[in-house]
Amino acid sequence: MGAENVFIPQQARLWLAPVGSPAPEGPTVTMPSAWYDIGLFTPDSFNWSTDPSFEETRAHQSNYAVRRWQTEDAATIEVDLLEWSLASFKAVYGGGTIEEITPQGGGAAYYRFTPPAIGSRVETAACLELIDGTKRLRRMVPRCEQSEGVEQSFQKTEASTLPLRLSVLGGDVGAPYYDLLPATWTAFDPTPTP
Repeated sequence: MGAENVFIPQQARLWLAPVGSPAPEGPTVTMPSAWYDIGLFTPDSFNWSTDPSFEETRAHQSNYAVRRWQTEDAATIEVDLLEWSLASFKAVYGGGTIEEITPQGGGAAYYRFTPPAIGSRVETAACLELIDGTKRLRRMVPRCEQSEGVEQSFQKTEASTLPLRLSVLGGDVGAPYYDLLPATWTAFDPTPTP
């Protein structure tokens, strides 16, 4: 083991797709057509976190728990988007609709975006892509949903970002998330070495 196993994500992308879209068949292949790159985001905002919950049993004879078991799990993706577009608005608000309005009294047409009503949020699939030279990691999330409120700041001296916060959803089939790593990344080779 050595410096070759230090990973510095010099480039990162976040891809989204409708739930059920085919996942890429590897960490370096071209993304399937249903997937779209959500666009530019701030370099310090891309985060992944897990939040497992545990219960424990205590005994009068010990100052430590004598048994602990996991009861729940949770994971989230966070990124602050720089690009304002229909795709980014729908991702950040969990869906919504857009329509073109032509004023009846004349004037220029305009667009009206309406966030989703309660109970109308749309699930999405996500792929976090991290690149360090020839090393690539793709973290695949088959189902997730935007689950937080949208807080924006409109400062005169900096770009206004769109906070995308996705919560991983589970199911009865398959893993809630998994990683794709190239076979050339030998530190992950599951074959035991003597």
